[in-house]
Amino acid sequence: MWSVPIDVLLELGLDLHLTLGLLLAYLLGVVLARRVRRIAAGRLRCGRCRRLSGVGAWMRREPTQNSQWPYGTFLQRLGPPVRSALLELGVRRQVPAGQILIHEGQQQSHLVLIEEGLTKVTAALPDGRTALLSLRVGGDLVGEMSALNDRPRSATVTTCSAARYSVIPSERFRAFLRTNPDAALELAAMVSDRLRWSNRRRIDFSSYPVKIRVARVIAELSRTHGRQTPDGVVIDVRLTQPELASICGASETSVQKILRELRTDGLVDTDYRRMTVRNLPGLQQVGQLQADEC
Repeated sequence: MWSVPIDVLLELGLDLHLTLGLLLAYLLGVVLARRVRRIAAGRLRCGRCRRLSGVGAWMRREPTQNSQWPYGTFLQRLGPPVRSALLELGVRRQVPAGQILIHEGQQQSHLVLIEEGLTKVTAALPDGRTALLSLRVGGDLVGEMSALNDRPRSATVTTCSAARYSVIPSERFRAFLRTNPDAALELAAMVSDRLRWSNRRRIDFSSYPVKIRVARVIAELSRTHGRQTPDGVVIDVRLTQPELASICGASETSVQKILRELRTDGLVDTDYRRMTVRNLPGLQQVGQLQADEC
């Protein structure tokens, strides 16, 4: 492979030492050129690896840090540093719809921090039926009562859609509250809001007829789980009529009758486990609600 430059140098009739010097310079240049090419290729591969590594890290990174948590949820109540600390406490899991996260009656003390998805909280009734107590979404904390008082679970929490959540041991959560007093205050505020909501439901059940109760529940669902569309407010909660009846404190037959009346009046549309509020002010009027009450 060196025959070409040697032949050229010999034909020039140069001094032997000068010829050898030029040949060495040529060989040195070839070696350096090859080394530069190898270094450049290595840097290119490393650069690609770093970029791919960065993409992989981005894909593994949890998107919860930039999520907009719904109003009133525990994560929405916390400041960014405290929220980040809470998100690091537990072990993350992903499950499909229909999975039970907490079993009523079991002696457990861990908490569940829902990061994405919709869940329903239910309790068994003495006659064997199941009562829908509430709905919990991404940002909500469930299981806090058993974690704080070491009593059996008071309700069952089941996913209504694919969900991502964190399981937080009670001792780690208690240590978190001790080092973050603001979070402890927000936890107390959250529990207070839930108690107020339960008291309001009891008052509704004893004070208002079924139609008003159904209108109130639907109006509240449109606020907490509604999505504005050109056709109205679509409630992104897949509730069966028995579940809607249980949260309204009414029989399924009565709820079916009321829904037919609301559809006839042009206030709501219902589809398979889907509801659209066509006229929210009209629905609020039926439920005897002020605009700022829901």
